Amino acid sequence: MDFLRPASWEEALAAKAAHPAAVPLAGGTDVMVEINFDHRRPEQLLDLGRLGELRDWTVGERTVRLGACVPYAHIMEHLRGPLPGLALAAHTVASPQIRNRGGVGGNLGTASPAGDAHPALLAAGARVEAESVRGSRLIPIDAFYTGVKRNALAPDELIRAVHIEKAGGPQQFSKVGTRNAMVIAVCAFALALHPRSRTVRTGIGSAAPTPVRARDAEAFLTAALDEGGFWENGATLAPSLVKEFATLASAACAPIDDVRGTAAYRRHAVGVMARRQLGWVWDQYRGARRLEGAA
Repeated sequence: MDFLRPASWEEALAAKAAHPAAVPLAGGTDVMVEINFDHRRPEQLLDLGRLGELRDWTVGERTVRLGACVPYAHIMEHLRGPLPGLALAAHTVASPQIRNRGGVGGNLGTASPAGDAHPALLAAGARVEAESVRGSRLIPIDAFYTGVKRNALAPDELIRAVHIEKAGGPQQFSKVGTRNAMVIAVCAFALALHPRSRTVRTGIGSAAPTPVRARDAEAFLTAALDEGGFWENGATLAPSLVKEFATLASAACAPIDDVRGTAAYRRHAVGVMARRQLGWVWDQYRGARRLEGAA
């Protein structure tokens, strides 16, 4: 196995162009496990650890540009305000040691349906900045996941950053696991309110071949909030509305039975998380409106 260690981003792109099958190594929290268990034996490893720019982030007026290798611990500490859903997801990642090494770029590159960052990125409507020697492009998160552990990157492309709109409303994330830490998700769910566009977005993890959105649930809730004037009046949501949202979220799953949980349990758990999160985010939204009114 060859170990390629570029000293600059330009060298990394050139190395990836010359060796398209080279596996990028950033935090190594996924790749090294596969290598250690002999599940994967790439001809080349492309070490991105020397590229400090991948660990930088920029908070703009509307968007956060998050370097591919920004550790989860930094997201938790510094970006809880603009990216609350992703910060909540970061809290559930493995152990403190892994949160100090792993980042969103690795989750995206691996594209495992159980990756903790994916539901929050889907709910936030992120875009993935991919680059090669041919140029760069922004891939909408909805188009990024193409199959089980497959993504939309070309063989010569690397993930440079992720662009995420700053939260304009409440966001939530929940994960079900067989224990409290160091666990792969049985299933996960994320929900984000977008008051500026009067829309709702979701993300589901580990309950389908790829991370997915509960689009029917989103459409139902978006229409219900609009037709009922809820964005303006901040009224309490009817239990029947919350129940229907949860039912539609559950129906968006296409899970399997495996050692971590049954398909039936995953569907049920996603519905429970959807119901609870809708209650949480709506309480947050109503509270924020009351504060605005008092001011």
